[in-house]
Amino acid sequence: MASEQVLGISVRRHVLDSERPFSAVLDGIFGGISQPDIGLLFSKLAATTSYQEFSSLVAHAQGSAGLMVFLHLDLDQALTIDPQAPGWTGRRLVRLIAGNPVTMGEMTRHVADAGSYAPVTILIQELPDGGTRVAYDTVTSALAPYHNAAATQTAQRLDTEVLALLREVTGAPGSGPA
Repeated sequence: MASEQVLGISVRRHVLDSERPFSAVLDGIFGGISQPDIGLLFSKLAATTSYQEFSSLVAHAQGSAGLMVFLHLDLDQALTIDPQAPGWTGRRLVRLIAGNPVTMGEMTRHVADAGSYAPVTILIQELPDGGTRVAYDTVTSALAPYHNAAATQTAQRLDTEVLALLREVTGAPGSGPA
């Protein structure tokens, strides 16, 4: 028999506005998040025979923030097809899907639904004034309804690493919990 549950999940979004130009912020993010050949890396990971070997490959591939880019989406591409389209502002909008297979494994081992929130999304928007807005939804807030201490601890560590990088590249002061 099939069933359906509906969970209300209140997600905490951090929005960091910066006077720094879009390209500088994006380059800064890429300074902390590696961009390996994901297909090749995942092939190597699939061939590992131990958790230690798997973890070592991931550690070697990750950036200083403990993450690697899985997918880079230029969301503004749909608008650039027709610059005369209503609402076209000529700005950039990029969505980065970034993660770490070891971190994701640590969370999904305890809460399978964590796979819906990790890898994480970082949204980078060029503002009309030349500045940049970065948005990040914390994994800790998304996992809160599951009340699992081990998954929450891993999510908090992930959120702390991501937010530290985003605050550094935008010049935003550290503020509040993830």
